[in-house]
Amino acid sequence: MGFKVFKSSFILVLTSFYSYTQSDVQKYIQEYQNIAVNHMYEYGIPASIKLAQGILESSYGTSKLAKESNNHFGIKCHKDWTGSVVFHDDDEKGECFRKYDFVKDSYLDHSLFLKNKERYSDLFNLDKNDYKNWAKGLKKAGYATNPDYANKLIHLIETYNLSYYDNKDLELTQKEDLPYLIKQYNYVKYVTAKDNDTYDEIAEFLGVWPWELVKYNDASSDRVLLEGERVYIQPKRKKCQVKTHEVLEGETMYSISQLYAIKIDDLYKKNKMNIGEEPAFGQIIYLKKRKK
Repeated sequence: MGFKVFKSSFILVLTSFYSYTQSDVQKYIQEYQNIAVNHMYEYGIPASIKLAQGILESSYGTSKLAKESNNHFGIKCHKDWTGSVVFHDDDEKGECFRKYDFVKDSYLDHSLFLKNKERYSDLFNLDKNDYKNWAKGLKKAGYATNPDYANKLIHLIETYNLSYYDNKDLELTQKEDLPYLIKQYNYVKYVTAKDNDTYDEIAEFLGVWPWELVKYNDASSDRVLLEGERVYIQPKRKKCQVKTHEVLEGETMYSISQLYAIKIDDLYKKNKMNIGEEPAFGQIIYLKKRKK
């Protein structure tokens, strides 16, 4: 069967508005995945939990605390801290937070903080693949005051397939210039684009036709890809196990369809939206069939 031209030109517009929010999160994951995996083997903290906490606590490295203090885990001073400090409004005004010279120092301190605090000791009896109970245990032990903290971590792990890193071979993190690693989300396999990749380059590496990748990713033609962007190598699905998605700033229907591996036409139909229409900030997008 030959390649079928897409029925409207709106897809081209959508690809140009690919979510920078999602791309920035993927960049964060790519940048810190190795240190998370290394610490998992050295300290016993699941890489998925470490990455999810880093994303959540630092707003994927964009928060004021992260930028000015390299503090990616929101760890406060406490009595035993003898390093540099910074004051930042959190639960109360002007609270004392730890300040680091480098982000890697924040990652190390986070591992030591969990490993050495008695209230987190039960977590290290859990399996490294049991991210749900790790998330719940962190909340129960008082890591954060937000009552929905565990659910937020679980949502990040499942949305960005962070559990993949819980099973990553330590040796792989020590090799440079790795080929494309095939991952899976919503039962659809994908690879992660590198900076300035194109569908044609990825197709050549994988031994598939470029038009297949263009079609699977609801694109109109080969184009330069953003670093961290998902490139599906199988057809996306009509629905997702996750029920809904709350729209973040900068997200489009295209970026949401790529995030959850849902065909964009089906995403529009589920939400009774016109093709080309974009969601509003905070809007609830249905990823499964809506109940009557």
